[in-house]
Amino acid sequence: MRRRAFITLLGGAAAASSLSWPLPAQAQQPRQKLPTIGFLGSSTPAGWAPWVAAFQQRLRELGRIEGRTVAIEYRWAGGSNERGAEIAAEFARRKVDVIVTTGSSALAVKEAIATVPVVFALLADPIGSGYIANLARPGGNATGLSLQSLDTGAKRLELLREVVPGLRRLVILARLDNPSNVVERGEVEAAARTLGIELVTGNIRRAEDIVPAFDAFRGSADALHVVSDPLLVANGLRINTLALGARLPTIYSYREGVDTGGLMSYGADMTNMWRRAAELTDRILRGTKAGDIPVEQPTKFDLVLNLVTAKALGLDVPATLLARADEVIE
Repeated sequence: MRRRAFITLLGGAAAASSLSWPLPAQAQQPRQKLPTIGFLGSSTPAGWAPWVAAFQQRLRELGRIEGRTVAIEYRWAGGSNERGAEIAAEFARRKVDVIVTTGSSALAVKEAIATVPVVFALLADPIGSGYIANLARPGGNATGLSLQSLDTGAKRLELLREVVPGLRRLVILARLDNPSNVVERGEVEAAARTLGIELVTGNIRRAEDIVPAFDAFRGSADALHVVSDPLLVANGLRINTLALGARLPTIYSYREGVDTGGLMSYGADMTNMWRRAAELTDRILRGTKAGDIPVEQPTKFDLVLNLVTAKALGLDVPATLLARADEVIE
């Protein structure tokens, strides 16, 4: 009875009315647009999974629930600077509220747009690359976290020599069209010169260059240093498989290289840096200008060792080094 009465009442109201009541308009309130983050990954989803999880978790802790209080659009450049620039332009057209990215993709964003706030989660040399004016007051539309630390290259080589005491010739894999790679290579080169180690560079511009690079130094190197680059991160398993086949101990500046079979890594705690990137993103969404937020530098560095790889290479890791490690994969 109630249902019939309601329908009758509604029908009567409609018939009565040439009264200008737009019932559908009253019933449908416009849905409020969620603040939107354009997340530009410079590598692949698989390579970035731990970092994305850390970013998302910290956002949730800050009350930004994906799909409810914030929207996140994910795009992946696959190690291509050109693709990164295309994605940045797409985000600008879609009018996202902030772009979160890192490394070479951050530089691609800078070249593509100047109107959307940017948080770079990891960037080797934001001042030298012309991205910001200074760390304390970046200016412009960007802020984030700088990876630049002049002593980490020397520290890595010292750690590597503890496992490979006869280290004389070191190969470094880098993509030299990436300015951050050039900075990291320069740090390692300076350290190698001080320690009397010969440094040879394998310039990896695309994935197809990896195998020829290994062929070029096979049998003539003592160890391999892999810099932090989206292309190299995306091909970490391939690099470590080739390194194991060539009996080359590997050291990375990021722990994900050890997860895919590298021997060791020493570098900034990337998980913590991505959590900080989420906090900077939250500040921008709350109205703070990116250029007014100081760029931060890492304060925590982790040493990770892979004993499975050490055993496969026939290497003995000193007990003193194991005791200093933040994590040991067994």
